[in-house]
Amino acid sequence: MDFAALAAQIDEAAPRPGRERGGRSPFPTELMVRVLVIQQLYNLSDEQMEFQLLDRLSFQRFVGLRQSSHAPDRTTLWTFKERLIKAGATEKIFEAVNRQLDRQGYIARGGQMIDASIVPVPKQKLTRDEKEIVQQDVMPAEWSPSKRRQKDVQARWTKKHGKSDFGYKLSTSVDKRHKLIRRVQVSTASEHDTLHFDGVLDAGNTSRDVYADKGYVDGEREQRLTAQGWRLHIQRKGQAGKPLSDCQERRNRRIAKTRARVEHIYASLEQMGGKALRSIGLDRATLHLHWKAATYNLRRLCTLMDVGPQPF
Repeated sequence: MDFAALAAQIDEAAPRPGRERGGRSPFPTELMVRVLVIQQLYNLSDEQMEFQLLDRLSFQRFVGLRQSSHAPDRTTLWTFKERLIKAGATEKIFEAVNRQLDRQGYIARGGQMIDASIVPVPKQKLTRDEKEIVQQDVMPAEWSPSKRRQKDVQARWTKKHGKSDFGYKLSTSVDKRHKLIRRVQVSTASEHDTLHFDGVLDAGNTSRDVYADKGYVDGEREQRLTAQGWRLHIQRKGQAGKPLSDCQERRNRRIAKTRARVEHIYASLEQMGGKALRSIGLDRATLHLHWKAATYNLRRLCTLMDVGPQPF
């Protein structure tokens, strides 16, 4: 992986700050990219990342540090991520990694699997009046500045399989052949999965096959996409008084055998800590999850290069 090229694309989207005010020059962007990759891989907080850079020689070698005393601290990591958010460069690292995957021959050719998962955040304890105000995307006037910094007013509640969750939602399109994440969209947890189907549909996949579970059933959209040449394999769901026929049940099982591969991706993300957030707000959640998806793809690339191309 060419980390220098990744850093160059980050600098193009979010230029490094100048030194007009003096002080020490900022850390090289390539070093910061490597640090954030390790942070996502091992699910470390900014404080833990600072400590581990000072403690582990393997981390220092990977990021290119010659002296541990010159390692970026927690404030530097925070400032770097805020710089990406303010510049609108949240998705750049994910896009840059995927371009390098394509250049190494891992092109999306086997169809795609679309799915979504809840990413929880710490639950907020609010009064009834505060909840009404927060639902209007504003903060109560009586909150102090310190309390405002600790309250996530953009996360939302949702209910899935009878369980209530609070947080955000990660929607992905995954390459069926290589199990690489190709498209990502982040939203509040209350938004239904089906609203993001078109947003994560990967038009760059050379196969027109699309697999999804019964949560994505939408007759009007299916007609439109079928007319555009897509081959949709979406599981059917029964309705009150109209259970699925035996033929539909067999079709669902056939689709499930392929669609189940997308669950492997979410299991890997959960192992990397991708199913929980330490940040506050949708913008930071979007940055965090794009870096997490990019890191997953790098990890998956190592597996693919070890065992060779996967069969269809």
